[in-house]
Amino acid sequence: MPAKAGIQNSEILNPGSPRHDDQKNQKQEDRIKPSASTHKPPMHLTKQTDILLTIDVEDWFQVENLRPWFPPHTWEHQTCRVENNTMRLLDLFDSFNPAPKATFFLLGWIARRFPSMVREIQSRGHEVASHGEGHLLNAHLDEATLRQDLEISKKRLEDITGTSIHGYRAPNFSINDQILTLIKQAGYTYDSSYNSFDKHGRYGKISTNGSPRKGIAIKLEEKFTELPISNLSILNQTIPWGGGGYFRLYPPALFTKGVRRILSRQNAYLFYMHPWEIDPQQPRVGTGRMEQDRRVDIVKQILQRWRHYLNLDKTQQRLKNLLTQFETSNFITCTQYLKNLMDS
Repeated sequence: MPAKAGIQNSEILNPGSPRHDDQKNQKQEDRIKPSASTHKPPMHLTKQTDILLTIDVEDWFQVENLRPWFPPHTWEHQTCRVENNTMRLLDLFDSFNPAPKATFFLLGWIARRFPSMVREIQSRGHEVASHGEGHLLNAHLDEATLRQDLEISKKRLEDITGTSIHGYRAPNFSINDQILTLIKQAGYTYDSSYNSFDKHGRYGKISTNGSPRKGIAIKLEEKFTELPISNLSILNQTIPWGGGGYFRLYPPALFTKGVRRILSRQNAYLFYMHPWEIDPQQPRVGTGRMEQDRRVDIVKQILQRWRHYLNLDKTQQRLKNLLTQFETSNFITCTQYLKNLMDS
């Protein structure tokens, strides 16, 4: 894998300590309290279906679209909001009966600063998995640095939770066959980084031809499985439908129809999102604040900011409605889904 000029191990694996005093001062009323569901009745499907909720736990300033404004060496100077936002998601899940279970792919950078949050996720019955250590594109890292990133993040989470960490998701779905080999060698038993939508420049590609499939799982090697992001296929075209920015972009009724179509075909659906996507009060960036060597043209700036901030004020309610509309499905963790497949 080619090395990215200027990226050092220390920048990725030890970018510093954050400033999160403001995190503790956020209004507690922003947290979602358990309450009865009052939304539209659930959509009934003819077969029992599984929905895999996955949460990529990173903070607002760590996303790739804002990287020109916030390179890694600036992260320690930003106000962390991830703890409060993650707790709001946990409270939302617990407001349902039965409570849906999710897989939280956590950055090691986040886990090191908020170990109590990691343990809280675990104590509420959710799966803890790895999102790597420093949230840089895997394809931009040399092999030694990536191997270190994979191993350190896994061990950090295992030390905090006291349990084995099975799953990994690459930042921005930056994956390829060589990277998958390193993921397996690092001790993970499944990856959930493959996004089949090939029109996005940061998403990677892997070889799946001939690999046995069961449900949505792809068995790549003995004791190593891929759980791809769910997308729609229409007229031989792949339409991104797994969540994230597309969940915020598409009209809710249309998104729900797409999910139902995927479930009717595959009996399972894998959804992803981020805690910062339910936080409309996060800081906003403007033009002219990025570092000189990271400046991009004004059109790209506008597009990146638009994609990041789109409909943040609506995402929490959309997620609650989605959980309600499909509450007859099984909301289970990635590891539980794979275990059920093995037992069936």
